[in-house]
Amino acid sequence: MSRVVLDTSFASYDEDEPWTSLTAEEARRLAGLLLLQAAAVESVPRAVPGFVEAASVAGDAYAIRALGHVLTVDQPLTDGGTDTAPTPVELFVAAVAACAAHYAGRFPDRHGAGRKGFSVRAEFQMADDRPPRVASLNLTVTAPTLPAEKQAALRAVVSHCTVTNTLAQAWAPCHQRLRECHSSYECDALCSSGHRLRPGRSASGETGQ
Repeated sequence: MSRVVLDTSFASYDEDEPWTSLTAEEARRLAGLLLLQAAAVESVPRAVPGFVEAASVAGDAYAIRALGHVLTVDQPLTDGGTDTAPTPVELFVAAVAACAAHYAGRFPDRHGAGRKGFSVRAEFQMADDRPPRVASLNLTVTAPTLPAEKQAALRAVVSHCTVTNTLAQAWAPCHQRLRECHSSYECDALCSSGHRLRPGRSASGETGQ
């Protein structure tokens, strides 16, 4: 198995400097922790709400700054990136899932059901034709502690989170349907092509994620 070697020496004669050998997953986790530490000590004025900046890190990797927080995005190896972070499309899908989780997660709290076993899973597929885009996005919300009589209300909450509302306006027409799936719920958002937001397309027309 290939490993990542972290060597802190500055010259070949620094033989006593510490070094370590990491797995790829350990290296990614360390990189994330270092980014968090760097953001914590960086003397940069706190950003104003409503602004997000994507700054180049290396190659196709970018640091995304929002309200003093830092995320990173990259491209997979198959698209010329280094796969050090999620792709922008995966971050987009994560935003939908996280927003749904925020709204849906508070619902059982309000009704005394708690969040034990609560989760939101997102599955998506890219379109086969151009322009590159997300063709389908399915959310499965699992809330096993919620009473049956509250399930319909939960479906309504999930379908109207802020990110979903934004997509419904920006990608109209966007059809949603909610259906019960055992103890979970699936929310299918099937968006037609040709609208203003086109994830995965660069200014030069090259594909990516």
